[in-house]
Formats: sequence, C-alpha cells, structure tokens
Amino acid sequence: MNAPTLPSAAAEKLLSSVEAEISRLVEQKTRNPPAQIEADPESIKAAIARLTSNSIDGLEGLMSELQQLQAFLKGEVERVRGEIESALAGINIIIETIAPWKTLSVPKAAARAFRAGPAANIESTQSPR
Repeated sequence: MNAPTLPSAAAEKLLSSVEAEISRLVEQKTRNPPAQIEADPESIKAAIARLTSNSIDGLEGLMSELQQLQAFLKGEVERVRGEIESALAGINIIIETIAPWKTLSVPKAAARAFRAGPAANIESTQSPR
C-alpha cells in the first residue's frame, strides 16, 4: 500500500518553527528593555507577519496532505466495497449450488444399505435395553 505521509511531520515542522520564533522573541525581550519593545511596533508587526505566514504555510501543507489521505481512503473504500460484492456473489453461487441438495432426502433404509464393514451390523446384533 502506498499510503501518503501522515501530517505529523508537517505539524512537527510547524511547531518547531513557532517555538523557534517564540524563543527568538523572548531572547529579544530579555535583551531589550520593555520601553524599547513598545517603542518599536514595526518589529512586533514583522514578527507577527512571520509567525502567521509560517502558520499559514504549515496549515496549507497539512491541508494538502489531508486531501491526499482523503483521496487514498476513498480509493480504499471502493476497493473494499468491490471485494465485499465479489465475496457476496461467490456466496450466492455456493448457496444456489447447494440448495438442490437440501431437497434430496435419502430414505433411512437406503442409508443403511450404504454401510459396509463390521460397523454395518452393530444395530441389528445388539439387543435393546
């Protein structure tokens, strides 16, 4: 089976990029006094833009992988459905073949005639109790 890669790899990549960006912002905040960060809204906007673009790219990648997985699963559903229909058709053929045998009844006397060997006369030689 050629299953598409699971979205976990893309999710891990997205998570690591978000963590790296958060770490960078924390380091920047600890190096710069709070007044300097508040005075530079452009750097905050740029950081937010980077974070959102990474998130959007990651989500688009996940969406693409999920669509591939959905297409694969639809194909598998159709394949399994076909196999089930094929198995049911085979079962119906077997039932149709065996059905006439059910109506045939072998008389009890004829059944005894088919017995052979030492076990054939066990009933007739034993006395009823």
